[in-house]
Amino acid sequence: MAACGAEERQRTGRLSALSVYRRAAGPGRLERRRRGTPLPAGGKRTKARLRRGAAGGGGPERAAPPQGAAVSDRVERAGSSEAKQGDLKTNPSGPPAKAPAGNLETKSPGGPLTTSVGPRAKAPAGSPEAKPPGDPATSPGGGGVPGLLRRLGRLEDSRRRAAELFRWLVAPAAPEEFARQHWERAPLLVQRGDPGYYAGLFSTADFDAILRSGDVHFGTHLDVTSYAEGVRETHNPVGRALPAVVWDFYQNGCSLRLLSPQAFSTTVWHFLSILQEHFGSMAGANTYLTPPGTQGFAPHYDDIEAFVLQLEGKKHWHVYGPRTSSEALPQFSSANLTQAELGEPLLEVVLEAGDLLYFPRGFIHQADCLPDAHSLHITVSSYQRNSWGDFLEKLLPAALQMALEEDLEYRQGLPMDCLGYMGVANSDAVDARRTAFVEKVQHLIKKLVDYAPIDAAMDQRAKSFLHDCLPPVLTQSEKQLSVYGFPARWQDGGPRNVDIQITKDTEVRLLHHGVVRLCNEEAGVMLYYTTENSRVYHKEEPKYLEIDPEYTDSIEFLLSSYPNHVSVDTLPCDALEDKISLATLLFEKGILTTKKPLVQV
Repeated sequence: MAACGAEERQRTGRLSALSVYRRAAGPGRLERRRRGTPLPAGGKRTKARLRRGAAGGGGPERAAPPQGAAVSDRVERAGSSEAKQGDLKTNPSGPPAKAPAGNLETKSPGGPLTTSVGPRAKAPAGSPEAKPPGDPATSPGGGGVPGLLRRLGRLEDSRRRAAELFRWLVAPAAPEEFARQHWERAPLLVQRGDPGYYAGLFSTADFDAILRSGDVHFGTHLDVTSYAEGVRETHNPVGRALPAVVWDFYQNGCSLRLLSPQAFSTTVWHFLSILQEHFGSMAGANTYLTPPGTQGFAPHYDDIEAFVLQLEGKKHWHVYGPRTSSEALPQFSSANLTQAELGEPLLEVVLEAGDLLYFPRGFIHQADCLPDAHSLHITVSSYQRNSWGDFLEKLLPAALQMALEEDLEYRQGLPMDCLGYMGVANSDAVDARRTAFVEKVQHLIKKLVDYAPIDAAMDQRAKSFLHDCLPPVLTQSEKQLSVYGFPARWQDGGPRNVDIQITKDTEVRLLHHGVVRLCNEEAGVMLYYTTENSRVYHKEEPKYLEIDPEYTDSIEFLLSSYPNHVSVDTLPCDALEDKISLATLLFEKGILTTKKPLVQV
């Protein structure tokens, strides 16, 4: 092996990270990879709660779950496939459907509608696509995505911020049209002809700065991947992802996938924290940096709704419709597919900086870099395990448990002889007893609806969503009016401005609409909240406060009053002391803000 290393240095002038990786993988694998030549097969991946009186949550931080099992399980392969142009195979029965610039609607034979919106497509005045003057998402001001987020912050209602950000994301397509024609149905291609549309969201310079922070580890935060000659490989060493090693992998033709950039980038965190309120479901992301002339991932489909935002360079995409009805809107992502398993593409297009490609879960996709440019894109994902079926998985067991407790009919015994006439072996038998048995089951299932705690099940789903959520990003104004901007400090040998003086006349409101959820549970009434969540997925336990039942009306009053401020005295508690106590507790948790700063500095 030492002789091989010496030979490698003599031939290339140095021993690359990729060569070292291959050396560890086995003999005969030290050959240096020229850009655009395939990697050989065979490389494997090296594998308390905070209490304040009745408050709960937090406690000692759990070790963050392995990204391969937590963060990346949720968004791991979203929009992740890449392919060498010469490796792409199409159905010999006809050419792939190309997406030209300009407005176009095409329909694949037997497939769903795909809409392409070109850079010059304008919405007529008065149409749903036409935005009103002064819309914060389109008003002058510049500043790229950070400037957009600042302008959205001027909107008082967080729900409107979320709606306007999504409008900007799919523009010039109208959100209403997107919902009718594309969501969970068909891809949407937006070719804007505006390379600076996503400026400031994320860049290769940001990627490099994150690597230089020293907090990135292979496998946990970063994957090194390749796909060539039909073989998909992961080349992760063990340990910290140092810039010299990472960029050497890239220089040798490997793609780099940064998992959950929101944990490193404040702008991506801010962007996703707003979008999650629009979806009502976790919004995640990965970024993908691919060298020219290479591909990093095999064809596959995902279990998330994917929005591909092309940030730099360009990338050549193939998108295929679900092959069977069972693969439409799947619960889980597919394994890597072979080119032979693919049919005719529904869409083939080169994305350039500023473009958007959306495709629903279940749509197979792969993408490759052209020889003349690198590619950096971010895939925003949502709606993983957020279907009716997923909801019923939680609801039906609860309904059955309630029925068993309250209805004698569900507790009555089965017929003694049912084993003799029921079962697969008897499925073709004509027997009145079988008919009666099936009718009884149908009757009990239909009756089960009467016991279904639908609202309670939705509250539990909301509780899970709040645990998934990113913590909110506060505007400067929100910070000044919340506990996060409260001027408590050490000065002149002691603490100053420590007391939070909330009175009956203090005007308060929720920080954002989606930061809390009331849940009635066996242990009591719990108020779950997001303000103390981590930017790392499920790094901490769900955050909650145990609320006395007499306070629930006040929480509901705050929810219904948002985004308006209300005086503490109007909270529907029995005693003024309780009103002030509740408002103070919620303020200290970052859940409430005040109309005016509590302390003038």
